[in-house]
Amino acid sequence: MPLPKDFLAASLGRIKPSPTIAITTKAREMKAAGGDVIGLAAGEPDFDTPQNIKDAAIRAINSGQTKYTAVEGIPELRAAIAAKFKRENNIDYKPSQTFVSPGGKTILFNALLATLNPGDEVIVPAPYWVSYPDIVLLGGGTPVIVECSLEDGFRLTPEALEKAITPKTKWLIFNQPSNPTGACYTREQLKALTDVLMKHPHVWVLTDDMYEHLVYGGFRFTTVLEVEPALYDRTLTMNGVSKAYAMTGWRIGYCAGPEDLIKAMAKLQSQSATNATSISQWAAVEALNGTQDFIPGFQKLFEGRRDLVVSMLNQCAGIECPRPEGAFYVYPSIRKLIGKKTPGGKVIDSDATFVGELLEATGVAVVHGAAFGLSPFFRISYATSNEALEEACKRIQTFCNSLT
Repeated sequence: MPLPKDFLAASLGRIKPSPTIAITTKAREMKAAGGDVIGLAAGEPDFDTPQNIKDAAIRAINSGQTKYTAVEGIPELRAAIAAKFKRENNIDYKPSQTFVSPGGKTILFNALLATLNPGDEVIVPAPYWVSYPDIVLLGGGTPVIVECSLEDGFRLTPEALEKAITPKTKWLIFNQPSNPTGACYTREQLKALTDVLMKHPHVWVLTDDMYEHLVYGGFRFTTVLEVEPALYDRTLTMNGVSKAYAMTGWRIGYCAGPEDLIKAMAKLQSQSATNATSISQWAAVEALNGTQDFIPGFQKLFEGRRDLVVSMLNQCAGIECPRPEGAFYVYPSIRKLIGKKTPGGKVIDSDATFVGELLEATGVAVVHGAAFGLSPFFRISYATSNEALEEACKRIQTFCNSLT
């Protein structure tokens, strides 16, 4: 029986289901039905969680650390987060300025829903992670999308940032290394952006540094507050253990910022998730405080995969694939393929059509660029084996060559 008319909240109509999850789900269903599917849509490392981290979780279970925790996180993890920011980013935070949530997405929900009022604007550079605009909309704010072109390396320019700021601007959401493009910013590029922000003291910055440790070719990651400490009182620095530590399913995101904002986020979370899983929090303590020796190995494997995918995609007819500095994604252009036809006569009129036809014809699941706010592109996650990546790229080459 259908739900009564107007039963669902109007706010739900402002958002859409996550496109990346939807495509991943479809690929899994096709595979379960016997299809020969290679899924390159999910942003999830294929490595196992390091053993020392798993051992810490087992110790937590065996020692009875299975109860509710403080909303903001266990003291040991909050101290580890403060120590991490000092050690790796040269930012001084007290443990009372840190906060733990069930995943990075919940950090965004708490921060934006705790601060946005109707009419508030949030600058979101595109391509963006698919959830940013929808979380802004759920919070009652207005996402202001600023397109970052292929020619600019998918980076926000200071000129574009300046133009987007209005008296209604409350936040800039700033993600690097980028999901979906892998783009990173040098210290000089960041300084040009922070110089703009310094002229507009009403604008806060939410930095999403989730892929911080996944950078290649000697690139040095720098976060916003390292470049401009004067933004300290209006910056929320977000990170997590999902990507660098292969802990996506453990669901631990964390952040640090002004204490009053942290208290507001805790107030909100106290009425929703309450706390992140206690066992996962103890595992995250070990992740942050324990050995980091495995990270260079992860970086080397991902860098090799990046080079493989970039090389093979640039051999596809009509595809242009830049080489990103970080994360584990590439974001190729299909501008030259728009208007071409499949062997069955289907016109490739958008990147959504391209990825749909690619999945049906070859079993390769990728995500269309429109999901990330910039077309005509598509995103590939290369967080899978070299064998799967090579086979997927061969299929994409065959598909592109079949278009006329």
